[in-house]
Amino acid sequence: MKLRSIAVTAGLVVFGFGLAAHAAWPERPIKIVAPYVAGGLTDTTARITAQWLSTTLKLNAIVENRTGANGAIAADFVARAPADGYTFFMSSSPPLMIVPHMQKVDYDPFKNFVPVSIINSGYFAIAVNPTFPSKTLPELLAYAKQETNKLAFATGGKGDTGHLAMSLLLKRAGVVMTHVPYKGSSAAAADVMAGHVPVYVGTLSDALEYHKSGKLKIVGISSLKRLSDLPELATIAEQGFPGYTITAWNGLLAPVGTPKAVIATLAEALKTACRDPGFLARFQAHSVETLCTSPEAFSERMKTDWVMWGDAVKASGVELQ
Repeated sequence: MKLRSIAVTAGLVVFGFGLAAHAAWPERPIKIVAPYVAGGLTDTTARITAQWLSTTLKLNAIVENRTGANGAIAADFVARAPADGYTFFMSSSPPLMIVPHMQKVDYDPFKNFVPVSIINSGYFAIAVNPTFPSKTLPELLAYAKQETNKLAFATGGKGDTGHLAMSLLLKRAGVVMTHVPYKGSSAAAADVMAGHVPVYVGTLSDALEYHKSGKLKIVGISSLKRLSDLPELATIAEQGFPGYTITAWNGLLAPVGTPKAVIATLAEALKTACRDPGFLARFQAHSVETLCTSPEAFSERMKTDWVMWGDAVKASGVELQ
């Protein structure tokens, strides 16, 4: 009986210590790992989010860039990090939703990560060189059908989101085009603007600056309906492909096992961000939809996106390596 009392007392002490330790969170800076170089949308999202959390929760949030392998290096790092509430992952869709379909990785998107919130979601754009004879998406696809395997489209890389989004469209249209992958979207866009490749496919935020300057002409975007701030841009859905919509998100995740109270605290703080005009304004220039979802909504989105991007990888012909 005496031994049982000691055991119960010890358990209460340990439980009490756990509560005290959690109540002190955060005792040191929290780290948000970004999978790409500074300056891109995912990195920008990480930095805006870190600043918001720092101000709102009175903590110190820093961003660390761990680049390489289309985000897989950063994903693997976070998956192996202690689940203590001090390491988080600002991921775009590829590291978790696409890369595991194309190559063997040492992490599982669903078993190694817990969702916190999707911060924003962006669309894709198909654009052509202004001198190209096709001025609309139907004209482009009709031209490509006549020139099977001869008409090319450029993207930021083999298996990137633009490549996969275009592959799904071409499969649905019954059209074959040659994919020309580049090392980055800027290099792909530069060659299309120079007239070396006629078609560019990438994120709307990347293509928009070239469209506005007249260096490229956007012929279709992947939103289901026209965007209120860009009503002149026709959707792919309205040009013969009803229901076609593809988006890619930037979202905050944590290593599985991270205290639920920490996840809830961060999610609630980010929920308030989407009610703040200043926070929303910082993303408007990137033509993305700011969401600040709940962890549950993020989890459901991951499940549906896993299937969609898996189908896109199959359509692209990229094989698992």
